[in-house]
Amino acid sequence: MLDAFEIFVAGRYLRARRKEKVISVITVISVVGVAAGVMALVVSLAVNNGFRNTLQRNLLGATAHVDIVEKEPGPGIAEWRELLVKLRAIPHVSAAAPVLYDTVYLSGPQSFKGAVLKGIDVRSEIATSDMLRHLKAGSLDRLTDEGGGLPGIILGARLAQDAGLILNSVVSVTSPQGRLTPFGPEPKTKRFRVVGIFESGFYEIDVAWAYAPVRSVQNLLGVADVVNSIEIRLDDLELAPQISVDAAKVAGPRYSASNWQDRNKELMHALALERVVTAVTIGMIELAGALNILITLTMIVLTKYRDIAVLMTMGARRSQIRRIFVIQGAMIGMIGTGIGLTLGYAFCYFADKYQLIRLDEAVYALSFVPFEPRPWDGLWIAGAAMGVSLLATVYPARSATRIAPVEVLRYE
Repeated sequence: MLDAFEIFVAGRYLRARRKEKVISVITVISVVGVAAGVMALVVSLAVNNGFRNTLQRNLLGATAHVDIVEKEPGPGIAEWRELLVKLRAIPHVSAAAPVLYDTVYLSGPQSFKGAVLKGIDVRSEIATSDMLRHLKAGSLDRLTDEGGGLPGIILGARLAQDAGLILNSVVSVTSPQGRLTPFGPEPKTKRFRVVGIFESGFYEIDVAWAYAPVRSVQNLLGVADVVNSIEIRLDDLELAPQISVDAAKVAGPRYSASNWQDRNKELMHALALERVVTAVTIGMIELAGALNILITLTMIVLTKYRDIAVLMTMGARRSQIRRIFVIQGAMIGMIGTGIGLTLGYAFCYFADKYQLIRLDEAVYALSFVPFEPRPWDGLWIAGAAMGVSLLATVYPARSATRIAPVEVLRYE
C-alpha cells in the first residue's frame, strides 16, 4: 500500500529547486513525450477505423451481403421468382431482391459516359440496399412511372454532373449487348427520364451507377423475364460466409454464392494490416517518452543521493525508496496519458464534425478524412502508456535502493 509519505516525497522530487531546473525541464519533456505518443495513437487508429467503417458502410449500402449468380455465363436466372421464395426462407435472411446488371453508355448534353445500370424491383431493392432511401433530388416513386412514355432512371450525383444531366431531363442509354445479328451484337439505345439523383458519399458509386426498373432494363437488353443476380441481405452481416454456403445449396448446382467479405477481402486485409503497422510505428513515440522518464528519474537519483541517504538513516525502508521513484514515473505517465487522451479525442471529434482534412474523391473515394475513435482503443492505449512508464522506473528505482547511507554521509 502507498502511504502519504511516499507520495509527498515523489511529488517533491519532481518539483526541482532553482539550481535543479534542468530536472523540471526534462520532466516536462517526459510528460509531453507520453502525451504526444498517446495522442498520435488515438488519432491514427481513429483514422484507420474511420476509413474501414466508412468504406464498409458505403460498400454494403450499395452491394448485397450475399450474391447468387450463374456459375457459367448463360441466358440468366429465369426461375428467379421461385428462387426468391426459397432464399427468403433461409434463417438470418431478412430480404432478397432480383437485379439485372448491364454496362451501358449514357449520352448527356455535356459528354458520353460509361455506367453500370442496375435493373431493380423497387420494393425488393429498398429492403436489401440503403442506397436509394435518401435521394439528393427527385422521388423513388417515379422510378416505376413512364411519364411521357419514358421509363424512369436514377443517377449517381457525379455521373449526372459529368454528363450534364439534371432532374427531369431525358438521357439516351445505349447497351452494347443488344439484338444478336449475323455480324454480332447490335447496340440498342433506349431513352429514359431522370427521376432521381442519389449521392452515397462513395465516389466510385456516385460516378458510375444508375438504377432503372428491371423490366425496362430487360427491354433495353432484349431479353426475356430474367435477371443475372439475386442479392440477399442478412440480419447479421458477420454470418455472410455461412449463409452464402446455405444459399448456394438452396439455389442448386447451376448457381454460386459470394459474400461481401470474399469480394472485399484484399481491402479489409490491407486496412487490418495498416492498423497493426500504425500501432507499432506510432507506438515508438511512447518508447521515446519512456526513455525521457528513465533519464529524468536517473538524474533525480544522481542529484538526490544525499537526501535518499538521509531518508534511509531516518528509518525509510528500501522498499519505500523504490516505491517513491515508481510513483514519480506513474505521475509522469498519468499526466501525459490524460493530456494525450483529451487532446486526441477532442481533435478527432472536431476534425470529423467539421471535415477539417479534405481529400480528392477521385483518388481516395471519400471527400474527407473520417475520424472514428473507439473507447476500447483509448483504454488499451492508456494501459500501454502506463505500462511503459512504469517499466522505465525499474532501473532508477533499483539504483536508488543501492545507495549506502554510511558511505554517502561519511564526509558530510
